[in-house]
Amino acid sequence: MAKAPAVLVLGGLLALLGACLASVPARPTAQAAGLQPEQEAALLQQLATADRQWLPRAETLPSGAVRYHYRRRANEPKLSVAELRALIANPPSFGAERLAIGELLMVLAKAGVRLELSQPRKPGAAGEWDPAARTLRIQPRVVAKGSVEFARVLNHEAIHVAQSCSNRGLRSRPRPLGLPSALPDHLAAVLNETVYSKASEQERQLEREAYANQTRLNLGAQLVRRHCGT
Repeated sequence: MAKAPAVLVLGGLLALLGACLASVPARPTAQAAGLQPEQEAALLQQLATADRQWLPRAETLPSGAVRYHYRRRANEPKLSVAELRALIANPPSFGAERLAIGELLMVLAKAGVRLELSQPRKPGAAGEWDPAARTLRIQPRVVAKGSVEFARVLNHEAIHVAQSCSNRGLRSRPRPLGLPSALPDHLAAVLNETVYSKASEQERQLEREAYANQTRLNLGAQLVRRHCGT
């Protein structure tokens, strides 16, 4: 039996994100129905745990030589030994991504968007925006990839939310915003994937806008504020 989708309390999750970053001042939250606090805390812990997989580590071999282990994203260059040593000495905090996640969740909550960690209805999709249900669904496996990937997918879908609001409101079909839509090299072939095989030209343009701008982590929140009136 399939498990019921977990519905996030957007504002509550924002508060917990803020608590994880001691240097970030508390922000007002939006009220919504969904996960219990312990479930929200579990999600944040899953992201923090997943982030550790991206931290390089050094292994000392019996011979005394040192072997370095690290994971590299598709668009990232190979790291030198000096760069790996520097990352081990000063590991990334993923603070920028967590701040962006918190900002997006707060703005989406104010706009009336529900967030579900559940299988999107479109097979193969990492996330989807369903304007008729005012629901944004993100594939649970995205959480397992950590804060960087979760922030990008959430930002991507927030751009789609703004595309709807720019039409006739939150429940409207999205329309292009006129954003720059040149795809980076590592995403040049993304619209050739099976998930987009039946997409119309307008749907492809909507996706081009979202993919081209998903790493601009402040943009999704700005667009939702501007077009959704939050």
